[in-house]
Order: sequence, then C-alpha cells, then structure tokens
Amino acid sequence: MDAAPFIDLTHHLSPETLVRRTNPLKDIIRISLENPHLVSLANGDPHHTLYPIRRIDYEVASVAGVDPVADWRALGSAAATQVLSTAQDEESGRLLRSSLQYGHGAGLADALRTVAEINKAYHRAPHHVPTMTLGNADAITKCFRMLGAPGDYFLADEFTFAPMPIAAEAHGVKWVPVTIDSGGIVPEELERILASWNPERGRRPHVLYSVPCGQNPTGSTLSVARRKQLYDIARRYDLVIIEDDPYYFLQYDKSTSHFPESFLSMDVDGRVIRIDSFSKIMAPGMRLGWITSSPSFREFLVKYTDLSTQHPSGFGQVLVTELLGPHGWQLSGFDKWVRSLRADYQRRRDFFLDLFEREVASTGLASTYVPEAGMFVWIRVHIDKHPRFKAGLAQEAATGVVARTNTSALMTELFEACIAGGLVICPSSVFMLRADPRYDDVPTPIDDRSNFLRGTFAGSEDAMAAGIPILGRVLQEFFDQPTNRE
Repeated sequence: MDAAPFIDLTHHLSPETLVRRTNPLKDIIRISLENPHLVSLANGDPHHTLYPIRRIDYEVASVAGVDPVADWRALGSAAATQVLSTAQDEESGRLLRSSLQYGHGAGLADALRTVAEINKAYHRAPHHVPTMTLGNADAITKCFRMLGAPGDYFLADEFTFAPMPIAAEAHGVKWVPVTIDSGGIVPEELERILASWNPERGRRPHVLYSVPCGQNPTGSTLSVARRKQLYDIARRYDLVIIEDDPYYFLQYDKSTSHFPESFLSMDVDGRVIRIDSFSKIMAPGMRLGWITSSPSFREFLVKYTDLSTQHPSGFGQVLVTELLGPHGWQLSGFDKWVRSLRADYQRRRDFFLDLFEREVASTGLASTYVPEAGMFVWIRVHIDKHPRFKAGLAQEAATGVVARTNTSALMTELFEACIAGGLVICPSSVFMLRADPRYDDVPTPIDDRSNFLRGTFAGSEDAMAAGIPILGRVLQEFFDQPTNRE
C-alpha cells in the first residue's frame, strides 16, 4: 500500500501525548510478534502449554435464513446456530495462543484484519488504519486525552451524551455547544462560532465531537450534504473530527443497498478519527470496538494503550475474528445480520411511535419526529401550555446563564412526576452543554429549550406498552394543575 497522503496534524496533539514515551517492553513484544522466526528469551509470558484452556466454542446465531434476527428472536432455543471452535491443537491454535498471550496495544493482528475488512466494505478509507479498543467509551476518552490539553476548547452538539464531555472536563477541556435541529448539528452555527472566536477566550476550538447517526439523545442523523459541509468547515478551520458512530448499522427507512457516506469516507487529510463498536450490533458486555485513524494518530493511541488499559480481552477478539472468518458468518453473513438487526429495531421504533401517537401525541401536550437511526426518541413537551409557564423572566442560573422562562423548573417537576407515576425517562437537562454567556451568542438560553425528554425503543415491547401510557397520563395530570401553585 502506498504511503498515506495525509497532512501533518501533530499540532493537534496534547503536550501530554507528545511527551509520552513508548513502553519499552511492549516494543519488544511487538518485535517478537512481527518476527515469529526469532528465538525469544525476552518476555515474561507464561508458556502456552501452561494455559488451563484447551478449547473455546462459541455457539452463535445462524445467518442462513432470510431474516436471521427475526428467526433468532422468534424461535428462541430452537433457533438454528453454528459453533465456532478455537483449539490449541487444531488449525486455529495459533489464534487461540496469541489471544491468551501478552499482546500489542493495537490489538491482535487477526482482529485488526477483520475490522479492516469491515471498514473496506462500508467506507472508503484505504489509507486509514484500525486500533482495537474496549468499546466506544474507552475509544472516545483516549481520543480526548490524546488531543485535549488543559484550557483547550472542544465543540459538540448542544445536547450530547453527558458522560463523554464529563470525561474530557477532568483533563481541563472546555466545551463549546453548537446549535442542533432535527437534522443534527447546524453547519452555519458551527462556522459562526469559529469565524467569530474571540482570541481573549483562548485557543480556537480544534476538535469537533460528533455522533452523526441516531445522535444520543436527540435521535438526529446528519444528511450527507451536511456532513460534506461540516467536513469542509473542518478543513478551512483546521478541526479534527471525532466521528463516534455506534448506531451506524442501525439506520432505518433506507431504500438503497448502501449505507450513507461517513466522515471517514470523505477524509482526505487524515483529520477524521472514527470510532466503531460491537456493543450495539452484538453485545455491550464484549467491551470491544475499534478506532480508525491516520497512521500518525494511531501511533500515539497505541503508546497510550500500552501504558494504560492494554489491548482488549483476547476472547472477544477471537470471537469476531472467527465470526467473520472462513468458518463463520464471513463478511456477507455479518452484513445480513446487521441489516436484519436494523429491520428489527425499525419495527421496535415504529411500535414506539404508534403507541406514542395514540397515548401521548393525542393529548396535544407533547410531540416528536421520526428518528432515522439509533435507539432514541426525542420528545418535545409543549411546556408553554402549562398553566404555570412563565416567560419574560430574567433568572440568573447557577451557571451564570440568564433563563427567560421557568421551563427548567417545570421540567424538573415533570420528571419527578414521572418517577412518582412509575416511569423512568431521561430529562434533557442531563444532556445539556451550557454556553458561556460572556462569549457565546445564543439567542435563546438552553435552559429555555430544555423542554424535552429522551425515550428509548431499545427495550422490550412490554416495557413500551407499559411506559408510554404512563407518560401520557402523567402529562395530563401535570398540565391539569391550578395556576396559583407556587
């Protein structure tokens, strides 16, 4: 393969990343792994004959049927399966032995080849390279640590998955929220922030964190046109894009055979770091995923991994290697599984929305839109219809942001009413990134736009059938209140 034609983006790396040394022992392990003909007296690796594991069998769903996920769910224990076997004394013995040994931070070579084949099938990124991770959270926090220095500013959707910004804040990273709508992040708002950045505030933001498909919590999906706009802005303002895409395979209502173009497929500079996971398409407890990046960024990610978490468990890496290997599903079977899986989630989504229309939207007190991907429904509560709703206020919030309505207080009451009524649902307040009123020109403070709830259709139909009517009932009771209540 030709050398990657990427530009030098090392100026984005944090000082911590630049001074981090290579783990010298891991470097020796790498030399041993890459040169198996060498006799090694270097590593304190227990001999494979002392591992108390001779064989691993994975019994997995068969993908022989037309709709394997539907078969798997409907037939239960009677559903067809296939067994993937890995044994020390068989053809796959090398894979099992290597999975049980100390390894290199990038991951098992076989697993890396497997995810590289997935990348090749769904994206256009011949010069990017994968690194195995312990799932998305591990990948995201490592990228934040690699790129973020104390005092740096990162950009993200104004409503975003809360644990990720919190993780970066611990390292001194500050967040700048970007306005979103039902189609995701608004490119014009991103450019406005960058073009009008006040140098007195500090270094201009150099990282954009984005969940382009089925964004958590809003369920929004960026169109290909918006992605191209955002990538163009990233090139002009020198941003690194962290493309966190756990719901990529859960995109609905698609009439074509191809998945929409990713940021990774658009990347000609090496400025996109893509994060994928097996959590949503196989099982979250596997704690297995991968980062796809330029070779330059990968070098620093591996250094960090070798000095922290080490590579993921060999068991999960063996499973995905065997699953997509010649004796397993292969790539064609994997594709059949994920397409069948998204059909199942689309059915769940439609079940949720049908119930919502009958039990909640019919009250006139809340509404939603149809999410194109993911697992979540973003529910707008028409809080301005509440008898105690007040506008034209000037409330100084604890954050220093001036709220002009009592939306936040009413939504807190509604959340508590849901709990009392027997329903747990996420209030939008846990996902908010607050603007800095000294610099950020936000016409309407986010507290005044916090009249949303996040529901999920990832659970059982029984849970939806029980929970959505509760939401409708609680809303009616909550809105049917005296106007003089303090």
